[in-house]
Amino acid sequence: MKKFYSLAILFLSILLVGCNSQTSSSATTELTISAAASLQDALEELKVTYIAEHPTINITYNFAGSGALQQQILQGAPVDLFFSAAENKFYELVNEGLIDPQQGVNLLANELVLVVPTSNTKNIQSFEDLKNAEKIALGTPDNVPAGQYGMETLQNIGLWSAIENKIAYTKDVRQVLTYTETENVDAGLVYKTDALISDKVKIVATAASDTHTPIIYPVGILKDSEQATAATDFYQFLQSDTAMNIFEKYGFKKGQ
Repeated sequence: MKKFYSLAILFLSILLVGCNSQTSSSATTELTISAAASLQDALEELKVTYIAEHPTINITYNFAGSGALQQQILQGAPVDLFFSAAENKFYELVNEGLIDPQQGVNLLANELVLVVPTSNTKNIQSFEDLKNAEKIALGTPDNVPAGQYGMETLQNIGLWSAIENKIAYTKDVRQVLTYTETENVDAGLVYKTDALISDKVKIVATAASDTHTPIIYPVGILKDSEQATAATDFYQFLQSDTAMNIFEKYGFKKGQ
């Protein structure tokens, strides 16, 4: 009888060790990525592509204006990678010692465009025609890079003072797109990549590259990431030909 119990205990021990090994080997790694709102569609597709090859990785995105994301990180938000729509927001974190410049890259570029609802009741065909608008959507310049680029453009082409009182400020560039799609405004300034995903707006003008700061998207790994190995692998995947093809499908260009 004692021998029987000893064998039974040994058998159960082997089962428990096996179960624990299986659980450990299939444990999910959680990655948190703070990314500019304009990247949402491309990154959601890239997530599906990546997880198909890495089933033990779970990716959680936090999409918002780059300035708001930067402030969250400065205040201690647990983030593994930061993907910004503005170099200044990104490199302020580098200067603060939160991102190693050797683990960051200027990955993408974009363009700024003027969009109107498809109805275009105010017949806006150019930036100059914004004088005829009643409301114009623009991301809040302090927190939304597209808003900063838009304000720079309007100032440099001499329109800002004439239309400043018509501006409806938004929390991110996607809200600009939504306001324009729903005809809550007569026009909005968004990235070309945002305009391309909507059939409810049309592009009527593109801001000249010399009217605003270059639109560059840096991405990098946070030094205090608790998933450094997984974060590094996804960071490298974002630079792959597979990822770049998807980015280009959504209208992004390679960074400088």
